[in-house]
Amino acid sequence: MQLPKRVVLASDHAGFTLKEEVKKHLVQKGIDVIDEGTFSEESVDYPVIMRRGSAVVLEQKIPGIFFGGSGNGEQMAANKVRGIRAALVYSDDTAKLARAHNDANVMTMGGRLTKVEDAKRFVDIFLATDFEGGRHVKRVNDLE
Repeated sequence: MQLPKRVVLASDHAGFTLKEEVKKHLVQKGIDVIDEGTFSEESVDYPVIMRRGSAVVLEQKIPGIFFGGSGNGEQMAANKVRGIRAALVYSDDTAKLARAHNDANVMTMGGRLTKVEDAKRFVDIFLATDFEGGRHVKRVNDLE
């Protein structure tokens, strides 16, 4: 798979620092980043930010990478948006399988739980993995 030209990022305050590190990583790879916030470690409520990021994913048909303290709440909020398939990523395998088997268009990560170097690797795997299709299509379609 060819890496996307553009990616949308979104985070709450607990994911801000990791989001900023991943943003630098993506820019170094020549990927255009749309940052839907937050823009500091000041406390915010994440659902509105995840909905805003999800809207960009769907409108522009680009992947999203969302961050929080654990990534769980952000995944839940994003998955409330019809058309979003957000997967919590915490390993190389979850990054790959989120795309290969679930056709995830958003990955979430926990800024309090994920080391920067691991996060960069997970992002690279997620963005470079194609959906396998085949037997997984019916299952993914059933999510809609």
